[in-house]
Amino acid sequence: MAIQHTNLAAGGWQKLSLLEQLGNIGGETSRALNWRDKDQKSYENAIYRALELLDLTICDPRWKNRLKEIVRARELLCDAILGGKEYKTSLNDLNRYFFHFALAARLLK
Repeated sequence: MAIQHTNLAAGGWQKLSLLEQLGNIGGETSRALNWRDKDQKSYENAIYRALELLDLTICDPRWKNRLKEIVRARELLCDAILGGKEYKTSLNDLNRYFFHFALAARLLK
């Protein structure tokens, strides 16, 4: 899969706080949720973008002490995509989780 967020992958992502990064991942999760029953391609693209942003967050050296939480969020997103069989996770659950980061990032600006 080609990189969707080329500017962010080129270093722009590291300029954002953890709240902003997780809030942006939540935006893609929300888009996936909105497209899930309407347009399969748009749904898949939103999922790929969310996973890509999670990978960029995992690679951000500032969060090395938070990796357990971030990697678990990625694992839960994969579980939700595959039907929530392992952890009973849904996109709605993740949307609620990431929403709070987006809200906190917005309030701190």
